[in-house]
Amino acid sequence: MEEPLLQTLPSKEQIQELPLFQNLPMQQIHLINSIEQCLALEQELKSCALLGFDTESKPTFAKGEVSTGPHLIQLASHDTAYLFQINPQILEFLKPVFENRDQVKVGFGLKNDAHLFRKKGIELNSVIELSKCFSAFGFSNPMGLKNAMALLFQVNFPKSKKISTSNWARKILTPHQIQYAAADAYAPVLVFEELLGLGLLPKPIPNTSLKLGIRPDKIKAETEA
Repeated sequence: MEEPLLQTLPSKEQIQELPLFQNLPMQQIHLINSIEQCLALEQELKSCALLGFDTESKPTFAKGEVSTGPHLIQLASHDTAYLFQINPQILEFLKPVFENRDQVKVGFGLKNDAHLFRKKGIELNSVIELSKCFSAFGFSNPMGLKNAMALLFQVNFPKSKKISTSNWARKILTPHQIQYAAADAYAPVLVFEELLGLGLLPKPIPNTSLKLGIRPDKIKAETEA
């Protein structure tokens, strides 16, 4: 049995004292709400071998109320975040990305996302649930993104309940919503690369034939070699 990695998780109080997570700058975050915008970046998106992934939905508060989400789907490479405000056309545009076995999608807490996507007729392939990749550190329970960032990078990854439960179906998202949504897709890319470097990712990666390298451009180069 492998010895656990000797790295302790900071306490909540210690995390608050850590340097703040450096998110992508606003000019590297694309807000997309039309099929024309989708088509303009189609090649760019399809060339990403690795994508961080998350979704946001308008919260449901009434008993028995069924979510109509996801209202926002976030994808991120190691230098760009794409925030898609969902309508049927945009969802159809994204379907091949999510079903593509040669594009790895990584994130935290994706079980509910998979359920939502299945209801929309989309089957997620080549998806890695990063929360379950921390057993080598001695953690048997799933690890949340905030704790993962503190453990691996010694940074405070802000998670605001006020923003997470805000109205993600609104036409004009606030700058705070945009930053929050981008970070939730971008940070998993960093976690994936760190875990990959430590040799802690599942082998093989589910449903993919890719030979993974540390950076998406390296992954592409290796798969073309």
